[in-house]
Amino acid sequence: MKKILLAITCFTSVVSTAQKNIDISAQQYEALKLSNQLDRSKNYILNDLSKAPSYKPSKKAIGKAPSSLCSCMIPLDTTFSLAMAPNDDGSTGVITIPFTFNFYGVNYTSLYINNNGNISFSSPYGTFTASPFPDSTYSMIAPFWADVDTRGAGVVSYKITPTSIIVKWDSVGYFSTMTDKLNTFQLIITDGTDPILPAGNNVSFCYGDMNWTTGSASSGVGGFGGTPATVGTNFGDGVSYFQVGRFDTAGVAFDGPYGSNDQVDWLDNQAMYFNTGIAGNIPPVIINNNICDTIDVYTGDTTHSPIYDFATFTIGASTPEPDQTVSIIISSPDAAALTITPTINLATYKQFDCVFSLVGLATGMHTVTIKATDNGTPAQETSKTIYIRSHYDPLAPTSITESAKANAISIFPNPADATITVNHNFSINSNPVLTLVNVVGQNIMTTSLSTQAQSVDISNLNKGVYFATITSKEGKSATIKIVRK
Repeated sequence: MKKILLAITCFTSVVSTAQKNIDISAQQYEALKLSNQLDRSKNYILNDLSKAPSYKPSKKAIGKAPSSLCSCMIPLDTTFSLAMAPNDDGSTGVITIPFTFNFYGVNYTSLYINNNGNISFSSPYGTFTASPFPDSTYSMIAPFWADVDTRGAGVVSYKITPTSIIVKWDSVGYFSTMTDKLNTFQLIITDGTDPILPAGNNVSFCYGDMNWTTGSASSGVGGFGGTPATVGTNFGDGVSYFQVGRFDTAGVAFDGPYGSNDQVDWLDNQAMYFNTGIAGNIPPVIINNNICDTIDVYTGDTTHSPIYDFATFTIGASTPEPDQTVSIIISSPDAAALTITPTINLATYKQFDCVFSLVGLATGMHTVTIKATDNGTPAQETSKTIYIRSHYDPLAPTSITESAKANAISIFPNPADATITVNHNFSINSNPVLTLVNVVGQNIMTTSLSTQAQSVDISNLNKGVYFATITSKEGKSATIKIVRK
């Protein structure tokens, strides 16, 4: 039996020199937790949790493709490792990473994965009730700090590459062993050069379906209420941090990082990229709902708009510091095609609904650029480009739905080193062809697909982002973004 350490962090600034480990069963620990009798100066060692099994993802998980609207969510495959056995408030031991991660000016080559939706660097955290940022007690990166309980459902898994680590909380429940609502979210940190993230960023938060916020030991009822979950990063010095928001109810309302508590469904399919390699004034964070950085629009596709010749999306930007203001400029070379409507106008957070018309535009790649600037000293700017790839043909009668596109193609592993496996449900008799295009629209590779699960060599491609499209002789097509790392 392997004893799994639950590091319960002291809430006060003075830690007793007589701190000791307490050997305890999981049932005893839960009873103390529910009655608010945990001694936060002690480390609780659960003596009845078995050794974490070697990780073998289910067939359902392997090759499971994320929505083509948001390909930042990495599907689980056999290259992932299980972080911990099913547990409540657990943490891994120290994990060494083969690259240097810059966290607000301090370089780290090791970390802890904490079950409760965060990672830390100097020590593990078992704290299940989240605090707002900044907080001098903790140093963590928290895609969703809340009372995760995997004893009933879900797994926490990770994958290490030479320049990144991906941590995924997949379909996890909440305390105590509740499975009626599940959350899926992901964290990526890199050395700052890995093309898995847009250039200039070393951290990514990515969200799937988010359905709960609070465990019962944090005064939650049915997964909501009580103390909100916290999303953001916190160095622990009161200066270097940012808070995306605090979430405590269902729904899609969001009013910025430091306003009222927000609603967790706003996180669904969100993608956030940012850079913690800068000490001092932290650059603004650009947040875009329902897309990562690419929108594919097909004839008859009503995914993005009820009218298929328009792409619609929402863009927001937040300043990490509550005493600063943020401004946004959204532009496109096809200026006449872009309509921008402000929907939230707060000092620290601004949000816009955007409509991009494909009427009269050539098929291929179009761009929208977002620049967010704060008024700090010195002022910092963050930019992001969204690619809109038009497959629009006003004469074609066919219709493709988001579900059909997602089911039509999956590619794994993604990111990939040298070889990808392309799965599709197009008939082989339709002579499907795979085309790889780079982000500026150049055709890099074309190959015929003779099977519905075909291996393709991409070792000669440069590192970066590509768009893989399968097209049949009838003109049907489906596209997904892939990363060559």
